Amino acid sequence: MEIQKSFRTSEYGILYIVPTPIGNLEDMTFRAVRILTEAAKIAAEDTRNTKKLLSHFDIHTPLISYHEHNKHVRENELMDVLENGQDLAVVSDAGMPGISDPGYDLIQAAIHRNIPVVVLPGANAALCALVGSGLETEHFHFYGFLPRKKKDRDQELEALKGFRSTLVFYESPHRLKETLKGLQGVFGNRKAALSRELTKRYEEYVRGSLAEALEWAENNELRGEFCIVVEGNKEEVAEHILWWSSLSVIEHVEHYIKEKDYSSKQAIKQVASDRKLPKREVYQVYHVGD
Repeated sequence: MEIQKSFRTSEYGILYIVPTPIGNLEDMTFRAVRILTEAAKIAAEDTRNTKKLLSHFDIHTPLISYHEHNKHVRENELMDVLENGQDLAVVSDAGMPGISDPGYDLIQAAIHRNIPVVVLPGANAALCALVGSGLETEHFHFYGFLPRKKKDRDQELEALKGFRSTLVFYESPHRLKETLKGLQGVFGNRKAALSRELTKRYEEYVRGSLAEALEWAENNELRGEFCIVVEGNKEEVAEHILWWSSLSVIEHVEHYIKEKDYSSKQAIKQVASDRKLPKREVYQVYHVGD
């Protein structure tokens, strides 16, 4: 067990996770500006975008690139900054680093070395979309971006189909229609809300059903990144989730292979999700005769 006292004097610097505006620069907090000004360096997903932000707020802290394709190369260099007692700020292009953006691996590396990690509150598209959707907010599940391939996407949606909580997804404009078709095909015509251009001048919410959202998407020019918020499952849990209760694990796996055209690997993953079992356990049961 490890306990962090965030602001206790330490030989190490502090790794600050700093959210940045998702569109409206007025959403930058006073504290975020101060941390970015005082840090020894700023690790940025795209230094070109971050330079514009820093210029707007007259911040001159040195930048270093840190993104999905160089994160493992950069990790030791950034850890050295912190282990030398200097503070490091991490930003993504927009919103909260670590949420569908780089940051998670760096946070894990810092925690492993007992370096303090301090997260600043701030802009986040998923929470704005959820609250603005008008759907239930007491319980929700954030998924982020669904897989690109239809079979993989449908497999993930099947695993999410029984969730009672509101579901939140991110999607790009050129994949929005296919994703909405997939959601409706697996979930049925649930209540849903689309949001785009959040916090910007052309902010827009589309509230209704998945069918209505798809119709809107097919008849409008799609620009900007989208959040999709979908109502949770309101069916009887026993009827929906436990349809497989009379099947053995092997029969359950073979159902997905035959009926859904899943590979054995995909089917085992789905059965493990359905039954809340470790994948290794399902694998061993299914292949015990091999």
